[in-house]
Amino acid sequence: MSEPTSAKLGTFSTLSIGIGGMVGGGIFAVTGLTIEVTRGRAPLAFLIAGVVALLTSYSYLKLTLAFPGEGGTVDFLNRAFGPGILTGAANILLLLSYVVLLAVYAFAFGSYGADLFPVETRGFWQPVLASGVIIGLVAVNVFLTRLVIRSENLFNAVKMVLLGGFIVVGLALPMDWSGIDPVGPVSPLGLVAGAMLIFLNYEGFELIANASKDVADPKRSLPIAYIGGVLIVILLYVLIVSVVLGHMSLEAIGASRDTALSAAGRVILGAPGYYAIVVAALLATASAINATFYSTGRLAYIVAKTGELPRELERSIRGEHAEGTLICAGLALVIVNFVPLEAIATMGSAGFLLLFLGVNLASCRLARQTGARVWISALAAASTTAALVVLCAEVAENPATRNHLWILVGMIAASLVIEAVYRRITGRRIRLHRQQQPRPRAASGASRPRSRRRRRR
Repeated sequence: MSEPTSAKLGTFSTLSIGIGGMVGGGIFAVTGLTIEVTRGRAPLAFLIAGVVALLTSYSYLKLTLAFPGEGGTVDFLNRAFGPGILTGAANILLLLSYVVLLAVYAFAFGSYGADLFPVETRGFWQPVLASGVIIGLVAVNVFLTRLVIRSENLFNAVKMVLLGGFIVVGLALPMDWSGIDPVGPVSPLGLVAGAMLIFLNYEGFELIANASKDVADPKRSLPIAYIGGVLIVILLYVLIVSVVLGHMSLEAIGASRDTALSAAGRVILGAPGYYAIVVAALLATASAINATFYSTGRLAYIVAKTGELPRELERSIRGEHAEGTLICAGLALVIVNFVPLEAIATMGSAGFLLLFLGVNLASCRLARQTGARVWISALAAASTTAALVVLCAEVAENPATRNHLWILVGMIAASLVIEAVYRRITGRRIRLHRQQQPRPRAASGASRPRSRRRRRR
């Protein structure tokens, strides 16, 4: 009757999942873009986005403690709102948002990789490398999945060491603190809109929910992983962007917008600093693509199991759920080659804001079962709503970015159409996989998660 111990996650491992998911390729891809939009107020923009993520992480924490399992966001929305078309469309939108995230990571990989080539050839190498890393890593995920899992910890460790060194050395050397201007010329609405462009940098804490069934001590580990993880990443991002602003002018950052961190590394430590950040960027973006491919394959499988995607996506290739991964890779290739970075960032951030709004509302609706404080989840819902409205309003106001909204509308419309047409053709309906009651809040419930895990297996 002893419980298997092969897949137990301790507090540090659970925290690492969240931090590794958040500190991926996004920080390398959009730091320059964020500074271009918010200028000297960029550290404050990262803080604002972090606060929205922190409030939402509370809703995820309460829902995960009550409903542990691999379903995560999909399961939470289904439980709160039932098997309607909107719920099904939201789950498909989650899958599409991860496709956008893959495109962001691949764009960053291509930009930093192309920066190693002569200036006149970078326009050629950027899309070649961005497409190549998607094709290469989807093959690794299909045929060498064990290598993906084993390499992630190493890649994350190297990435964090290099970024930590960047921060320490950057702060230790003389900085021009006037570059950081919390009350600069950017309007409050422009600041919030700029902050929401980088919201996708924080979405990675959502991965903790999918791994919750393997956490050894959820009541201890999950609060640290969710709340502590987001706080750590907020501090890390604010320090990184402050170091960039403290060592480079706005004009220099604009000239190297897509590779701002490696440009700052060169200013701080010369060639060694430049190459260290390029290595960190390539490792971070590659590992983020790896992890996202792995997650999207599982996500497509889970959504299919609930009845919202074809049964073919429930099948496995070489023991892995790879059909969803292959589809996501194909869509990511289209986005990374035909959509500009700012539009990709808008699509990704807006998509996750919309989904997190749904999760916050789910937390309010299920508060009696989860023990959540309704006012905190309601505040989180209000913050995600306000952030989404401001982001869309600012994008619509600028003629140069107004068409980006149509891409977002297209994602939402596609999710609704896919769900509605698929239901009509197949007659399938959402079904809650592995229906289970929330964990008891009393101490006597300690043994119940064990029996649930045995039944799942």
